[in-house]
Amino acid sequence: MSTVALAHLVRNGGSQVRRGALLTSRLLQDEKRAVPACPSSTTERRPFSSRFDPDSSGRPATWDSFGIWDNRIDEPILLPTSIKYGKLIPHISLSKVGCATELGKRKENEDRFNYGQLTEDVLYFAVFDGHGGAAAADFCDKYMKEYIGKLLAQEKNLEKVLMTSFVEIDKAFARHMRTTVDASLLNSGTTATVALLRDGIELVVASVGDSRALLCREGKAVKLTIDHTPERKEEKERIKNSGGFVAWNSLGQPHVNGRLAMTRSIGDMDLKRSGVIAEPETKRIRLHHADDGFLVLTTDGINFIVNSQEICDIINQCHDPTEAAQVLTEQALQYGTEDNSTAIIVPFGAWGKHKNSESNFSFSRSFASSGRWA
Repeated sequence: MSTVALAHLVRNGGSQVRRGALLTSRLLQDEKRAVPACPSSTTERRPFSSRFDPDSSGRPATWDSFGIWDNRIDEPILLPTSIKYGKLIPHISLSKVGCATELGKRKENEDRFNYGQLTEDVLYFAVFDGHGGAAAADFCDKYMKEYIGKLLAQEKNLEKVLMTSFVEIDKAFARHMRTTVDASLLNSGTTATVALLRDGIELVVASVGDSRALLCREGKAVKLTIDHTPERKEEKERIKNSGGFVAWNSLGQPHVNGRLAMTRSIGDMDLKRSGVIAEPETKRIRLHHADDGFLVLTTDGINFIVNSQEICDIINQCHDPTEAAQVLTEQALQYGTEDNSTAIIVPFGAWGKHKNSESNFSFSRSFASSGRWA
């Protein structure tokens, strides 16, 4: 790391960046006195975002090297991004993302999930919960990333990108339905919860339906989505103003036109004139990696039976995100869910910091505090 870069980092960074940079500077000075300098050609070719190796041990410097927090994820620090935002930001590796899906008691798993890298600085995570068949969920799983990727080349505002992508893919599915002349697709629809992460710090989530996204901050659940159900006053009013109606089934659950439990979705073409829209609600949040443990996307097979704080607590008991995703979906099954259950878990800087060894789970928990009302 050059002296100029360190000086710039110290001048413009926050207190955490300043402490980290000064510590690294001292360590590098010690190293320089003990080890012969590398040839200038090698130094010039060294990437600016390479991992620190302050003690020449061959081990990369991680968050714990700076004494900031307990972290079990061995990832490098993104120097250019850290300088840009004035705080230490880790590289979020897709190889550390955990995911799992369970069939439950259904004949077919209509849940779909996907994640990947869209651009050099934007990551993509998504879950889709299909109904009326898996056609709409399959369509979104196949094309949503493509739509978002194309729009990113034209628009930098991630909320606008997601809003446009949801609406456009809904139109594309309608065209697909007319082209295939498959009457069964008329009733096919899907929820969609999509998260974009730029520079490892700017998180934007968009959602339609009742799949969810939540952030675990300091061990507490922070909801990033709100279910689109006829119980919401503004949603119910839109349905009625569009000529639709809300009817309750034998379990007391409201449905649009007596058929659909949600008021927004992709697909469900037979209900578009009744006010069921594909326009998502969005949420933007800046991550605090010293406090934020993970992002989790879940379908309602989990949400209906496990509340948001329980989701955080369950995941915080696990060693890594892969194990956590499996444990979470299996826990939903043990609690009695019959639906497909899917989870994607994205670890952040404070993964493992807020583990509570006193948490435990059993069938004796209160179901009144669970499900879509929690």
